[in-house]
This record gives sequence, structure tokens and C-alpha cells, in this order.
Amino acid sequence: MSDNVAHALAGAGGGIISMAVTYPLITVNTRLQVQRKKDSTSYTGNMDALRKILSTEGIAGLFSGLESALFGAAVTNGVYYYFFEAVKAAFERASKRKNMSTVESMVSGAVAGAMTCIITNPIWVVNTRLTVKQKSTAEGESPTTVQAFAEVIKEDGVLALWQGIIPALILVINPIIQYTAFEQLKNRVERFRKLGSLDFFVLGAISKLAATSITYPYILLKSRMQLKQSKNEGERYDSLVDGLRKVVAQEGVAGLYNGIESKLLQSVLTASFLFMSKEALFSYAVKLLILLGARRSLASAK
Repeated sequence: MSDNVAHALAGAGGGIISMAVTYPLITVNTRLQVQRKKDSTSYTGNMDALRKILSTEGIAGLFSGLESALFGAAVTNGVYYYFFEAVKAAFERASKRKNMSTVESMVSGAVAGAMTCIITNPIWVVNTRLTVKQKSTAEGESPTTVQAFAEVIKEDGVLALWQGIIPALILVINPIIQYTAFEQLKNRVERFRKLGSLDFFVLGAISKLAATSITYPYILLKSRMQLKQSKNEGERYDSLVDGLRKVVAQEGVAGLYNGIESKLLQSVLTASFLFMSKEALFSYAVKLLILLGARRSLASAK
């Protein structure tokens, strides 16, 4: 069976692990990203957001929407790794080289990123709304992922599941930067020695730090555009350019980087755990597929 499937399974597993470990940071960051008005209930920073969430919602508030996030992480990373490895294998067959060039890494990342955005955007629309909605439903029951999906479709229509798809597609550049940097750094280190788990952790951190720092304004706009849009002209983002213009006009350039500290920490830790766990899980995924293939062969023989 193709290694692409093994990479997809390992990537999905790694995505679940990294998402679960860093999810409280995602909650804090998402709420800071979508916050526009400043009042007594507003978050003044990362630590203030953390303190207020804990005091009003308890520890459970830090894990608002975790169910949809774990599902989204598994699907996102599974799809991404499947297409990335498929394109990578095609390049290696065509060039008869073991390692991809920088341009080939970027093309592989672009194809994988675009496919991942289109397929998984509905999951992240629902997750963003759940992560923020918990704030207003702290005294009652938080809606489930299925209920949130149904609510989005009922109130805003099916196309609302692809809100924020334009900035999301532009953000394909994020994993392109990340995986290109990772692949090139990995290739350089492998010239001198074999990579270990700590190496994958460090290389993942460095590559993600670079990617997130460059693309953060688009990450912020994607989160805001995935929310239910206000009927108020001043608060509604009709397009990516409109969103950029309104954020700068209402909040200044600094508004484009609201919550970047927690995002950088979360992104670096997520990427580090993802790369490290994905590499560790890959061999088990291969063994599982071989076992399943052997069982199918036996079943066919019978």
C-alpha cells in the first residue's frame, strides 16, 4: 500500500496529539483575535484572557470546541500529509533525486494546502464559533459540534461553512513557508547525522515560528470572517481587503497582530509536537497497513 496513506495516518495522529496539548492556547488566542470592542469585560492581554476564562467558565472554558478541533486536526493533517507526500513522490520519481528542491517543496505545499483548505474549512468555521460562543453560554450547555453545524446551515446557509476561505487559501503560504523551511533544514542536518525526535521538535518549532510571524494578519482576519457576520456595516467584513481596511481604521496596524503572542507560542508548540509525534507514529502506521493488507490477502485466499 502507498506510503501516502501511512503518512496521512501518522499526520492525523500527530495532529490530534499536538492539538490536545496546546488547545488552551488556541482558545485564548481565538478570543483575542475576534475581540473588537473594548469594555470592562474585554481581555487586555493573554494572561488577562486566561484569568477571566478560568474565573467565569472554569477549566472547561479553555477547551471550548475541543471535539471539533480534534476532528479538524486529524482531517487537516491527514489530508495535508497525503497530498504533500503524493506530490513529493511524483517529483522524486521525475527527478530521480532523493530530496526535493526548494521550489518543489513550495509546489508540494501549495497543492496540499489548497486541497486541505477547501476540504476542511467547514470544520474550522464551526470550531471558531464554538470556541468563541462558550463565552456567552457559560451558564448553560455548550452546543455540540453537530448542533453547531446545523445552526450555521440553518441561520446562514450552506455556503457559510466556507466563510473565510479566501484568507484561508492565501494562508496556504503558511504551511508552504513552514514545510519548505522544515524540509530544507532537515536535508542540511541529515548530511551530517541521523535526525532524532528532539531534532524534529526543534526544526518544527523554527519553521512554524517563521511562517506564523509572516502570515499572522491573515490568520486574524480568517478567524473574524469565520464568525457570524454582523448586519452592521462597520462591523461586517465583506471581503479580505474590506477586513484589512476596517481593522487598520478602527484598531490601528497593531490590531492586525492582536493576540500574536499566544498564537506564536501555540503554533511553535503545535508544530513541534506534530513533527515529533508524526515521525514516531509513521512506523506504526506502516505496520498497521501491512497487517491490514495481510489480513485482506488471507481473506481473499479463503
